[in-house]
Amino acid sequence: MKTIADFTAKLPGGGELNLADKAGKVLLIVNTASKCGFTPQYEGLEALYKKYADDGFEVIAFPCNQFGAQEPGNAEEIANFCSLKYDVTFPLMAKVDVNGDDATPLYNWLKSEAPGLMGSKSVKWNFTKFLIDRDGKVVRRYAPTDKPEALEKDIKALL
Repeated sequence: MKTIADFTAKLPGGGELNLADKAGKVLLIVNTASKCGFTPQYEGLEALYKKYADDGFEVIAFPCNQFGAQEPGNAEEIANFCSLKYDVTFPLMAKVDVNGDDATPLYNWLKSEAPGLMGSKSVKWNFTKFLIDRDGKVVRRYAPTDKPEALEKDIKALL
């Protein structure tokens, strides 16, 4: 049975993050976009990250341009936007596809472990969130409309 530790994520400047390095942490994996109606959720994600980082919680954002072309920028533009507008300090990975033939293996695994409504195996929009426990297993998927602060109780229960 796979866990998050079986995957890597591409870093914006090249190279890879081995997600096994996150073993023992509670993770929130989120596909993000800078020009989306849900973009203000960066603020809530950062607040959760700052509040619980010392307890072993981390947010990992995966910019994605598959939904309404709402993440058109390159890695530097995305990082600058997130830093200047929302003071984001949690990790931003390289831009990815979360659906289709070019979807990253990580997202294919996340979707299979926590299907969406009516068993859907696709991510429907930006800011879909996946909560991972300390053992590297997917606990739950949250819809884009689920605000970060609404996840706090579930995050605290895993810490």
